[in-house]
Amino acid sequence: MLKQESGHNPEENWRILIVEDDERLATLTKDYLESNGLKVSVEGDGSRAIERIKTEQPDLVVLDLMLPGEDGLAVCRIVRPYYKGPILMLTARTEDLDQVLGLEMGADDYVAKPVRPRVLLARIRALLRRVKEEPEQEEVETTSDNRLTFGNLVVDNAMREAWLDGQSIDLTSAEFDLLWLLSSSAGRVLTREEIFHQLRGIEYDGQDRSIDVRVSRIRPKVGDDPMNPKRIKTVRSKGYLFVKEI
Repeated sequence: MLKQESGHNPEENWRILIVEDDERLATLTKDYLESNGLKVSVEGDGSRAIERIKTEQPDLVVLDLMLPGEDGLAVCRIVRPYYKGPILMLTARTEDLDQVLGLEMGADDYVAKPVRPRVLLARIRALLRRVKEEPEQEEVETTSDNRLTFGNLVVDNAMREAWLDGQSIDLTSAEFDLLWLLSSSAGRVLTREEIFHQLRGIEYDGQDRSIDVRVSRIRPKVGDDPMNPKRIKTVRSKGYLFVKEI
């Protein structure tokens, strides 16, 4: 039996919804997460999960791909306009396409099956701590350190929002994190290794495409041309460069 992780803060009573139709896996995962202080509920049907996510608004959703009713990709796509919390998708270890599609549908991160409980817990904590540490909007004090302006594009790390031509940009939490990392390093090439370490706390394995997918989603949102990007440039064999002036 897996033991409780050390260093747990008992005040971290985050509400997790596991959407998984494998009852044994769901129960084992639920028990492990609850032993580490999280409040966990389980849903085994994709169609019911959509309604529960909309109405219950859990702090984080752990979402499997293969589900009865609606599959995980459909669930992610349908709930994204109504749910701003992190979505952590469970994918097959060898299915890169599943991982890419999940990110394109708005998932914030993924964990490959078979799931290692400690890895899952670490990813959940990393995602939720970023959200938990976001200040309430009315308490935000905007300074030059946390607001960056690039012509018609404004990125504010205190409010965790970005605007293009004065209009708010719809970004997931993971997309904003990447946009802020790139824009706050404007003029300097960030390698994929740096980006992975900063955003996911893991080493880049040379194959993971999650950062590339996320960049492709961000580009049109900040007014960049996906076919001929000028704001967020790909530097071949290295990484990405956010251009200060275009």
